[in-house]
Amino acid sequence: MERLDLKYGLNPNQTGAYIYRKGGLPIKVINGRPGYINLLDALNAWQLVRELKASTGLEASASFKHVSPAGAALSIPLTEDERKMYFAPGSLSPLATAYVRARGADRMSSFGDFIALSDICDESTASVIAKEVSDGIIAPGYSEEALDMLCRKKKGQYTVMEIDPCYEGDVEEIRTVFGITFSEPHNTYVPSDVDFSNIVTKNRELPESAILDLKVALITLKYTQSNSVCFARHGQTIGVGAGQQSRIHCTRLAAGKADMWHLRQSEQVLSLPFLKGLSRNDRDNIIEQYLSEDAEIDVIGNWKEYFTHRPEAFTVAERKAYLSSISGVSLASDAFFPFPDNIERAVRSGTSYIAEPGGSTRDGLVIECADKNNIVMYFTSSRLFHH
Repeated sequence: MERLDLKYGLNPNQTGAYIYRKGGLPIKVINGRPGYINLLDALNAWQLVRELKASTGLEASASFKHVSPAGAALSIPLTEDERKMYFAPGSLSPLATAYVRARGADRMSSFGDFIALSDICDESTASVIAKEVSDGIIAPGYSEEALDMLCRKKKGQYTVMEIDPCYEGDVEEIRTVFGITFSEPHNTYVPSDVDFSNIVTKNRELPESAILDLKVALITLKYTQSNSVCFARHGQTIGVGAGQQSRIHCTRLAAGKADMWHLRQSEQVLSLPFLKGLSRNDRDNIIEQYLSEDAEIDVIGNWKEYFTHRPEAFTVAERKAYLSSISGVSLASDAFFPFPDNIERAVRSGTSYIAEPGGSTRDGLVIECADKNNIVMYFTSSRLFHH
């Protein structure tokens, strides 16, 4: 039995935490000392990116916080507006592009993230990570240049872990809660092209780009604390609503994040006159304030600290008009939608394609609402709860 002692458990007062596995651990700590939550994030995130790579053939990355993904993405090239929105450098490897997308999906939530990469970390990806506030990373390997860069992060305390890419977890998953042991089979569901044939709406036109986005959303939900829903666009998540007790609150939370993702690409935001020298984190926080509900009343009171000149307000009416032009967004839910209100909220965030398990007594009402809004919806018949 191989054992790895951890920094501490869920909280610093829970000392003496460790992980172990009969037959040896598939992970190796190269640098730093991970904690309990770091390992939960790392192992969930690794499974997510591994399945994304297997399902799509594209390099993948995930940005995790508190055992749910803040963002997950594939290595699809950035549009020029996305590049500006993410403050991304001009030259990026495919894997670095995947991480820029994953981190940029919800930069507020990704602050202090744990990163997973589907492929060997290259220098381009490490150079992006080196500039971000992050707790650690897990990958199947590292180039010499990337490893040197990452091991110098956080004054040499950055957690760097390597995982055996051939490792397959046990079929039986076991955990102990309050002295009682639980056992269940591992959830092996992965969306296949066959799943997308069970379309239940009148509109049946499901383009390849939407199928790719729905795969991203569904696989992301497998490793998101339930209840959860996920909006996706351009091969990445753009809004994850995790851990809510009601489905509509998941949808509202995720939709609000998706709206923010779209608004950040508006000319009004991309042209904000930032002062030189502001960090990306400062600019992200300022944009969040600029797009807040009360920004129309007071466009960032201390604007001289951030801008060369006071920017014009982005009014509520202007934001609604901008978002009304959005379409082509994909949405997946880890369980059925019990009421049409979820569809109605999703429509306001440009949703055109929906994947959900089905099985509600109100499926007919939900389908009717989707038809009314010309949405393509299919039932997966597979619930994806994760706790």
